[in-house]
Amino acid sequence: MVSIASLTNAFVLFLSCFLAISLLVSGRPATFLEDFRVTWSESHIRQIDGGRAIQLVLDQNSGCGFASKSKYLFGRVSMKIKLIPGDSAGTVTAFYMNSDTDTVRDELDFEFLGNRTGQPYTVQTNIYAHGKGDREQRVNLWFDPAADFHTYTIMWNHHHIVFYVDEVPIRVYKNNEARNIPYPKMQPMGVYSTLWEADDWATRGGLEKIDWSKAPFLAYYKDFDIEGCPVPGPANCATNAGNWWEGTAYQALNAMEARRYKWVRMNHVIYDYCTDKSRYPVTPPECMAGI
Repeated sequence: MVSIASLTNAFVLFLSCFLAISLLVSGRPATFLEDFRVTWSESHIRQIDGGRAIQLVLDQNSGCGFASKSKYLFGRVSMKIKLIPGDSAGTVTAFYMNSDTDTVRDELDFEFLGNRTGQPYTVQTNIYAHGKGDREQRVNLWFDPAADFHTYTIMWNHHHIVFYVDEVPIRVYKNNEARNIPYPKMQPMGVYSTLWEADDWATRGGLEKIDWSKAPFLAYYKDFDIEGCPVPGPANCATNAGNWWEGTAYQALNAMEARRYKWVRMNHVIYDYCTDKSRYPVTPPECMAGI
């Protein structure tokens, strides 16, 4: 028969292990001020619903931006975003991770490019690894992202980086360091978002200019979720193979994700640097790595 003392000791041991793991990994849906700070134009970021959601404002006076209070090394970051409705040409709403280093920069970008009313919204992704970027891909979204909130996620582990729109992977960047392809894994990155005017390039290569008579332009964010290894933090967190995002289920796309990814690539990709022979006469090696 198991004694009460033995059960008590076992429970205490379990609780201690659970708390130790919890301290290693940051992660929960948070209010804005728990995990983020305003970096640019505080008057243009408005908290809603007790800080559980925010509104970003772009007008002729200013855009705005915010950033996480901590940096993270590997993990998953997601936000629900409702983009600018109507005529948003010339605007860019961005959600990205950045090492904030001057020379050897690592960065993972979602950039939502505004459109003329009735045209599809385009999302541009880009990846900087060891200071090298220029890896743009563009996807026309298959829904109206201004009609409701949708979840945008960056998954980053030792095996690959995946950009998701809701549950659909739209881009995969494999870790192929064995083939001398750079992969971000040494520098922690902060989580950032900005809303700004970029009508010199954002919509149809700069042909469509922003219509300030439609201002203010408003984007909404909620359900901020960061699950990763905070830096500074426990030194062994980022190398811990027990982190859930390093598990077998997250080391490659599953069968359903692979089908969805193929569907996006076949039907919604409108630009891929990998196939742009005017920029890259020789196909970049990471483009041949597959998923």
